[in-house]
Amino acid sequence: MVDLRHAPAHVLVTDDNKVNRLLMTRNLELLGHTVRCAENGRMALEMLQQNGFDLMLLDVEMPEMNGFQVLEALAGDSRLRDLPVIVTSSLEGVANIARCIELGAEDYLHKPVNPVLLKARIGSSLEKKRLRDQQKEMVRRFVTPEVAQDLAQSGFALGGRRVQSTVMFSDIRAFTTLVESQPPEETIELLNTYYTLVFEAITSHGGVVNQMIGDGLMAIFGAPQPLADHAAAAVRAALDMVEMIELLNVERTASAKTALRIGVGIATGETIAGYTGTQQRATYTCIGDAVNLAARLETHTKEARRTILIDAATCAALEGRFPVEALGKAQFRGKAAPVEVFAVPWVGAKNEGASR
Repeated sequence: MVDLRHAPAHVLVTDDNKVNRLLMTRNLELLGHTVRCAENGRMALEMLQQNGFDLMLLDVEMPEMNGFQVLEALAGDSRLRDLPVIVTSSLEGVANIARCIELGAEDYLHKPVNPVLLKARIGSSLEKKRLRDQQKEMVRRFVTPEVAQDLAQSGFALGGRRVQSTVMFSDIRAFTTLVESQPPEETIELLNTYYTLVFEAITSHGGVVNQMIGDGLMAIFGAPQPLADHAAAAVRAALDMVEMIELLNVERTASAKTALRIGVGIATGETIAGYTGTQQRATYTCIGDAVNLAARLETHTKEARRTILIDAATCAALEGRFPVEALGKAQFRGKAAPVEVFAVPWVGAKNEGASR
């Protein structure tokens, strides 16, 4: 197993004293690290914005921008706040040490720095950084980039906030029958192909897939990050989904496989978006009438014999930019009054009203 504490790293030495910079650089290079230097805090921040570093050694007393100010700037930058910083300073006093640690410094070493102690502290800091990087990679792998960005900017807290958003539900028609007609391995491969296509359609229009159950999915447009014109973005994504499924069906038909058909329900309105669950296990989702209505619309695509159904709020937000067919009112479970339903035809469909 590789010892992460002794793996080579890219280190930035920030010190206004040239002799200190040269000696520190020599010691670090002897340890196998790649080193660059900055003469003051302002220069260090510019270099950090332009290049990737694993660690910074930071002096406190510097012209233009001192070490305290650098630490404050790093704490306010979501991209740099996790950079390990070891302060190397001749300043004495517990107050100075405490201030550095409170501002996010990993450690504080008095000058002249003991080389053996420096090596140990660098190794420990790099190991912690690599563990944090692994955690971030796991987050990016299992949540969407938008949720990962929200976590990085706001941190994790159970609860939600009110947002105007558009919600989409989609699933594969007659999926149970399809599953029964083919081996499990083929079903898994089909689902992976299906999700690859619909994820691309949804994310390319700013949507966030936050729930997958079998062949069904739920996506949000407008949370966790704001999205201008989220209703139109959701409809564009739905049209792209249908188009890509139709292209996939050309290959499936040529291979004598059953063509896929999907149903999509879209609704717009105020939702409560945030993290639900427990401190040990949570998910990003949203709740509200628009969520329930989008789910009902997706189910209603079977009865309406249409692929994409939207509610009145989504239709109004489109402002005539898409062809829309009014289907009249429908009574949905859980709704006290009938709901106006509209269909968005896919222009490439040969028979939009065909059985789904």
